[in-house]
Amino acid sequence: MDQPILEATMRLTQLPNGAHATVTRVTGEAPQTDGATLERLGELGFIPGEPVQLLRRGPGGREPLAVMVGETMFALRWVEAHCIEVATA
Repeated sequence: MDQPILEATMRLTQLPNGAHATVTRVTGEAPQTDGATLERLGELGFIPGEPVQLLRRGPGGREPLAVMVGETMFALRWVEAHCIEVATA
């Protein structure tokens, strides 16, 4: 019988540069986030099942984070990227 593939779930901010993942959910657990931020992320394409790649971080390894979602590149602030939960195989 085939073994199930285990996926590691983490925040987009925890991915290493160049890593690929899949969005599992968008959640606003940080006090700086509000419904408008979460809605905006969904409108940009950060929805469950969508492939993402963290291309690189800004100066000092922090922000902005250059992220590909689908075929589109975005620059996200750390607090926005921290709202995005992803899974890696």
